Amino acid sequence: MRDLTFEALYNADFRLYDGNPVLHSSALTRVVADPFVLTPDASPDGRWKLFAHTLTGVFLFDSADGISFGKGRKILSRAMRPCVFRTGEEYIICYERVQPLLAKGLSQIGGDWKSEIYAVKSRDLATFSAPFPMLAHDRPYEGTGRRGYALSNPFLVAADGRFRLYYSAGLTYVPDCKFSEPTFICLAESDRADGGFLKRGAPVIKPDPDDPLFNLCSGCLKVYRLADCWAGIQNGIYIKDGRSESAISLLRSEDGVNFRFARTLVTPARDGGWMSQFVYASHLVRTPAGTLRLYFNARDKAAALAGTEHIGFAEAVLR
Repeated sequence: MRDLTFEALYNADFRLYDGNPVLHSSALTRVVADPFVLTPDASPDGRWKLFAHTLTGVFLFDSADGISFGKGRKILSRAMRPCVFRTGEEYIICYERVQPLLAKGLSQIGGDWKSEIYAVKSRDLATFSAPFPMLAHDRPYEGTGRRGYALSNPFLVAADGRFRLYYSAGLTYVPDCKFSEPTFICLAESDRADGGFLKRGAPVIKPDPDDPLFNLCSGCLKVYRLADCWAGIQNGIYIKDGRSESAISLLRSEDGVNFRFARTLVTPARDGGWMSQFVYASHLVRTPAGTLRLYFNARDKAAALAGTEHIGFAEAVLR
């Protein structure tokens, strides 16, 4: 992305792929979410890789074209919302580490949610190291419920010889969903990619009750260094017409810390289909053909037991 200007990204005409969704959730879990994609030039075997989570952990999917994915295989338990960072010949897979299954289940019916940022390492994306902590709970705004806390949506980037770990913190209850979404966007920095991160003193993005797209939760943020600035792609959670929704928006920043809204990229379809109410958790990549492809997951209905989540993408030819 370093050769891409913000103007080119801003003017990119993202169009939904006709064959969406490209990755369906199973009837058992009803959710496949938070895609992170490696294009062939970034993967160890020259094939597309898609990381995503279900209710049972993080899965790795393989594809020849980034469209037709196989069944996938589970690579991490107690894991959600993966992010992959390549350093030399090694990959660091960051993720939200959640409680064991029973405690996680109890959190859905009144118990306290507890999650932090962990990671594993791999050279071939076939075998993985033991999990190790990247970022732990120590700030009041990371808290949820009575004694709970949530650090989620890690996104690791290199920045001027150092490393930045963007992440979501805290949870806000979404009434019509009957579950919670991340409240704040935060930032930690380190001289190493695999640890030693120091958090900034306060979140870099907070919900704004007066903003039509970010009035309830900050959701998640993915950050990209461009030729002339930084770009953020964020999905805020908001209330509109008496119901919650999520849209994917483009932000601009001169320093990767202070962001301002530029435009929306993908909005809920409101048509009763697979992306009727929520589009969120995106990842932007450049394909071997030079197009931009924005992967995201979407949800058709708010209610926890009624909604399903699948993964699709929108693509843009650069002008």
